Amino acid sequence: MRLDKFISKATELSRKESKKILHAGEVTVNDEVIKDPGVHVDIINDDVMWVGEPLSVATGNRYILLHKPEGFECTLKAKEYPIVTELIAVPELGSLRIAGRLDVDTTGALLMSDDGGWLHRVTSPKHEHAKVYELTLADPMDSDAQEKAIKKVAEGILLEGDYEPTKPATLEFIDETHARLTLEQGKYHQVKRMMGYFGNKVVELHRASIGHITLEGLEKGDSRFLTPDEVEKF
Repeated sequence: MRLDKFISKATELSRKESKKILHAGEVTVNDEVIKDPGVHVDIINDDVMWVGEPLSVATGNRYILLHKPEGFECTLKAKEYPIVTELIAVPELGSLRIAGRLDVDTTGALLMSDDGGWLHRVTSPKHEHAKVYELTLADPMDSDAQEKAIKKVAEGILLEGDYEPTKPATLEFIDETHARLTLEQGKYHQVKRMMGYFGNKVVELHRASIGHITLEGLEKGDSRFLTPDEVEKF
């Protein structure tokens, strides 16, 4: 790989900026100062340093779990709020894509990768990877309302604007205003729309898990790479 391209991938500097630090003599390859941006480096075996700090680039696909906090958008470019990739300290953030986005005010498990096929397997309803949501409702639901909601969610709901009902799902009530919903699909604003069907509003929403992946050990804003075993299970 060309040295200027290597630096750009490792640091997110532009190619032009990479050439500037090269011309300034700030980069060494195997302890030798290199100023020529066209020099080719071995991304695995060569030791590339920028002002004494080692540089490296990803050599394969990455699979990342983030505990998304509120106040962050699941988009590629910031609009009104900061974007979730700002919470991830890895190079080439622009190549990461998200498996199942969460609203700005929603917290919880978020999977990201640059492996498009894997992302499709995670999100596709036919692969039946259950997602568990914990929700807080604006209005209490008594036992009769809970029973009706549980039954209807299990049957499937034809939401406004849709042509097909939701896939059968599992709704469990913890108390009159707190519930847990397990889905195997991801329609637009599905959880909020499903509760709206019952005349209620979701005021807090948290995705606790995606398939076999939970947030155990991760505080809000923290992330980690998935293990090879976790990746293979999708």
